[in-house]
Amino acid sequence: MINVIPIKILENLYPKALGNQSKIAVKSASTREKIESVCRCNANKAPIRFLMSCLLAKIHNPKVDIPKPYTEISGDDTYSGRVYDERFVELLVHKYKLPCNPTTAYLTPAFRNLDRLLTTDLTLVGRPREVYVHALEILDVVHANKEKPKNILQEIIRFLLVIKAEDEQRMQQLIADLKQAADILPLATEEIVNLLSQHLNCKGSSRLPVLIVASAYQTVKDQIGEVNKLLEVHNAADKQTGSMGDVEIALTNDDRIITCYEMKDKRVTKTDIDIALQKLSKTKSKIDNYIFITTDIIELEVTEYAKTLYEKTGVEFAVLDGIGFIRHYLHFFHRQRNDFLNIYQSMVLAEPASSVSQPLKEAFLALRRAAEADSR
Repeated sequence: MINVIPIKILENLYPKALGNQSKIAVKSASTREKIESVCRCNANKAPIRFLMSCLLAKIHNPKVDIPKPYTEISGDDTYSGRVYDERFVELLVHKYKLPCNPTTAYLTPAFRNLDRLLTTDLTLVGRPREVYVHALEILDVVHANKEKPKNILQEIIRFLLVIKAEDEQRMQQLIADLKQAADILPLATEEIVNLLSQHLNCKGSSRLPVLIVASAYQTVKDQIGEVNKLLEVHNAADKQTGSMGDVEIALTNDDRIITCYEMKDKRVTKTDIDIALQKLSKTKSKIDNYIFITTDIIELEVTEYAKTLYEKTGVEFAVLDGIGFIRHYLHFFHRQRNDFLNIYQSMVLAEPASSVSQPLKEAFLALRRAAEADSR
């Protein structure tokens, strides 16, 4: 099939998987269970795109050796799995909104810069370990000609569609339950603060402080004349994106960045502030404020150090407690508190699963429903 464009292979498999969601495409029950295990792992979705890229390469060019997705491996039968992932698999994932990572698997620690055959005795560093073991075993099944790569790739797409439908059904029910209670009195400020605290305490919540601050500005942008710029992909380094912070604020009638927020789920140190200073020294933008938001303890020595920088730099640095920040904001903009909550909900639900997992999205809707039920 080397004369067939790889995206055409994917586009041909997609309707087959979509039209036969109850029909299993592989022969082995054990292989099917491993595919399901990889596809249903919310903690780590990188192996899904890794497998899809390897399988696509094998279908496209049967002469390649499927456990050799790196051109650094010796031999004439190697291939670049990353090329197949970024050029073709990524298009399918984005087009049909499949529950996968939005970016390549080959920049995750387990799949970065390997130069050896990917056999089942290889230990890939990552959690949960089981999904990596299953991914290598699935490659081995194809390598041993026990299953056709086309059938396994179709089965992966089928499972992703099944999972997507299940997720959408649960979300629709949770949102419907909230809408039924739309006529109740809006939650009080302290009830919203408690709701956000509960959500922040959920597993895998590192993206949420960014969404809280972005939602806060989005809610009152017309009143204050300031708005947050588009958020960068979660886990993308500032060097990669060219951004100065996690949330960047600009004037509504001017693209100039005036305030930067950087989120920390640990204590902010003087070193963190020094790194921010280095970033600012390399940019032409002249900002007014650089604010750290932390969920940990704030040390007096750090806040005192931050205060000393205004006279030296003309930029005001501050370290704020995340919950304290949003509590003050909600009291200050009391009449917009429900608008804030709705915008935050929309932002949470719109995030890709790699940033905010499906369980974390569902947790917010369930927590909000419980909070609104208690306030009746």
